[in-house]
Formats: sequence, structure tokens, C-alpha cells
Amino acid sequence: MPNGLVERIAALDWNSLQQTLDEQGYAAIPTLLDKDQCNEIIDTYGEEAHFRSTIDMARYRFGSGEYKYYQAPLPALLQQLREGFYPELAKTANRWLEQLGGDAIYPAALPEFLERCHQQGQLRSTPLILKYEEGGYNCLHQDLYGEVFFPFQVVFALNQKEKDYTGGEFLLIEQRPRAQSRGHVITLEQGAGLIFPTNHRPVLGSRGYYKTTLRHGVSTITSGIRYSLGIIFHDAK
Repeated sequence: MPNGLVERIAALDWNSLQQTLDEQGYAAIPTLLDKDQCNEIIDTYGEEAHFRSTIDMARYRFGSGEYKYYQAPLPALLQQLREGFYPELAKTANRWLEQLGGDAIYPAALPEFLERCHQQGQLRSTPLILKYEEGGYNCLHQDLYGEVFFPFQVVFALNQKEKDYTGGEFLLIEQRPRAQSRGHVITLEQGAGLIFPTNHRPVLGSRGYYKTTLRHGVSTITSGIRYSLGIIFHDAK
């Protein structure tokens, strides 16, 4: 296995990940962050200088827990994750747009995409760390922060289910047109990740591709403390 994070991202089996995204809309990433890197990110939680904003989820009825948005410049690990995942996901994003009859609009590199966000007044960084204690949960939602958004985001588990916490499964709900919703319950090992759609995905039907809507959340944590890292590619207003 390559030693550096950038090299490990590049060494992922992207052909398989792209195929899985096309077939089921989301794709699990094998353990990418080692324990030291997970702990390094968790340790930032108590260092307020890293963050631009802290959200008490109960206050806004988003759920029960807390999350913090990192301010720019991002810690090096987060910047590497954001820059490393974007190019391959931009390929999928453009392919999905074309399947739905649109034009490919996502540039090949993250800086060009962020410039597009900034031109629309979306200047605030969005990668975030989330903390849930026993009884915590996250209601189903989408992370759209302005007119410009990237159709994928990535979440990483920073500590270990069944050791550091129980419960707290990742939830992904897909609403199909004129049909009942389909749910996915996904668990991740420490350091592993999940690529999932920000809002829509194309599904191939008998008359061509159609669009489904996805929302995500977290089930109730039944014991312990759960930490996760969210990599969102678009900046916010």
C-alpha cells in the first residue's frame, strides 16, 4: 500500500468505484485513514482556531449532536482528501449529467470548481467534523449551500463502531418517482469512507435514465461517542 494519503487515494480501484457509483449510487471506500490520522482529525475538535462555525443540531432541529465547519485554510489532511477525491468524482458527475440529458459542467480540478463557487458568493469552507454522544442522531437531509453544488460528498468514520460507540449507522434514503422510498443502512470501519450523492442520481429505466432524490442521516447512537468527517466539495454562502 502506498504510504502517502495522496498516493493512497490515487491507488484506489477507481474503475470499480465508478462502476459501483453508476450501479447503486454510492460506494464504500476501504480503510484509507490510519488510526493516527483519525486521531489527528479528532484532536482538532477541541481546537477552536480550526473552525469557522459550530452547530448545535438540536437548536435547529437537525437532530441531536454537534458539528463544526473547518475554516480555510483547511488542515493538510482535509485539503489532501478534498483535492484528491475531486478529479475522479468530477468524471462521474459529468457522466451523470450527460445521462440525464445535460452538459458536462464540472472542471477537472478542485480549484477551478471552487472559483465557480466564489463567483456566486459561496466563500465559506464546508468540510466538517461531526460528534454524536449517546442518544444523538442526524435527521435526513441534503448538504446544499448555494446555487453551485457538487453532486458527491464523502464521509469518513473516525472511530470504531462496537468499540467506541454502538448504533449510529449511516442512512441513505432514495426517493424514486411515483414509488416508495428505498433505504440503505451502511456501517463503516474506522478510517473507511463512503462516497454518496449530494442530492440526485440517474437510474436507468425502460425509457432511459431518470432522476431519483437522495437524503442522508445517522441513526441513533446507543452508547459511546461517534466522530465522523464530512468532505463537501462546494463552498457555502
